[in-house]
Amino acid sequence: MGALVLDDVCFSYSDDLDLFTRRRRAAGEGEDLVLKHLSLTVEDGQFLCLVGHSGCGKTTLLRTLAGLQAPTAGSIAIDGKPLDGPGLDRSVVFQNYSLFPWMTALANVEFGVRQASVELGRGLTKAQVAEVSRSYLARVGMEKAADLHPYQLSGGMQQRVAIARALAMDTEILLFDEPFGALDVRTRRDLQELMSALWVEADRDRRKTAVFVTHDIDEALLLADRIVFMSDGRFLADIPVGAARPRDPEEFLRRPAVRLIQDELMGLFYDAVETRRDLADREQVFEGSVTP
Repeated sequence: MGALVLDDVCFSYSDDLDLFTRRRRAAGEGEDLVLKHLSLTVEDGQFLCLVGHSGCGKTTLLRTLAGLQAPTAGSIAIDGKPLDGPGLDRSVVFQNYSLFPWMTALANVEFGVRQASVELGRGLTKAQVAEVSRSYLARVGMEKAADLHPYQLSGGMQQRVAIARALAMDTEILLFDEPFGALDVRTRRDLQELMSALWVEADRDRRKTAVFVTHDIDEALLLADRIVFMSDGRFLADIPVGAARPRDPEEFLRRPAVRLIQDELMGLFYDAVETRRDLADREQVFEGSVTP
């Protein structure tokens, strides 16, 4: 089970306010929220892509789902139980790979598997931890790099190891924070295909719940069961992607129904950018840096 429920979630970096925000608050305009009254249910086994421009609150929301920070208001529940800090019912893959540099690829995966085994009472032996870890490295095509350290691996290879570790921990929920954002186009496409293939494979048993943050519309379309568009700390659109996997990029992205979703998401992006420009102009006026 891995259903996620957000109920009127708000978040504010109350101790990290710029001059403009402090003046707004002093003028009685209320608390400046990064996340603004977010309510959402992610069903068990669903792959949700969270899309939006940089600075819209996507990563803040993911960190909150990971339990790395608590909501300022509202609540988050997993299978009806309140989320209370980090937990091994969730694993996270960040953009910066997050591997331990002093450990080999295999040891990095083993660390996650061993930690999950201890905390969740699975009782895996050392040999079983190694077996599980090697099997997941093989699933992401990294079995031959098991004894290499992160500095010996390319960015794409490091991210494959990070994905293997997240999957091998066998958590109910997987959280991805733009995991392919720093990679070149070819490597990014390879890992998108890998992620899609792993999800097809998982269908044969039981799929995990995934929340995948990206600003890439095509990436979201290739991966998601559902796309939620976010802007200025709010959810603006919730779009189902009713298509079977695997999805061939060359064919799938040319489908008329998919092009309609692309157009809708692009329109939301442009609207959000124009709104941000308007707000920036207002801030400059407030600070006295331009003449209204």
